Amino acid sequence: MDWQAARVSLLLAVLTAALLLPPGVALARWLAFTPWRGKPFAEALLMLPLLLPPTVIGFYLLLTLGQASPIGAWLAERLDLQLVFSFQGLLLASVLVNLPFMVQPVQRAFAAIPNSLREAAWVSGLSTWRTFLKIELPLAWPGLLAGVALTAAHTLGEFGVVLMVGGSIPGETRTLSIAIYDRVQAFDMQAAHAMALALVACSLIAVGLVFAGDRKRPLQDR
Repeated sequence: MDWQAARVSLLLAVLTAALLLPPGVALARWLAFTPWRGKPFAEALLMLPLLLPPTVIGFYLLLTLGQASPIGAWLAERLDLQLVFSFQGLLLASVLVNLPFMVQPVQRAFAAIPNSLREAAWVSGLSTWRTFLKIELPLAWPGLLAGVALTAAHTLGEFGVVLMVGGSIPGETRTLSIAIYDRVQAFDMQAAHAMALALVACSLIAVGLVFAGDRKRPLQDR
């Protein structure tokens, strides 16, 4: 087991899920309740990271964040920040790629809340913000659990974007998925097998949390 790579993977997964949770909840709630006619386009745009090959996403992130690009040059000059082949850039790429994994289950959870409950809360004098905190959020918690679990699991197993944007710098951008690839290239199948089993276990735990949360939903919300 490459414990250094495991540490980078776990840190990346935790930070990605933590950073995505607040904007993911806000975007999911808006998509669940908005009557905007352009909502299908927004949802299609959100789906792109699931449909495009990870190398395509990584390629365009390299073009956008590299020092040859205006954004990359400005960050390097003004903030002394290099996002390509660094943990910060890897984290940014992970947040962008994992957005649909966070938003979609949370959106479904909000959409399952009967509108009559929200209207009753407003009639009772609760503001929109207090209705969100007292009514919507407690009912949508299985979706939040699913979003966090899926985001963390996908982050642990992501390969293409990680390799394109972060490379394989030990202790900084080398994750378990990259370490597995390197071990296979070196014909060290035993080490690759151990790390692969660890990722399989994490994925099974994440999927188990998703289904466990779904079983906790009230029957009328399913």
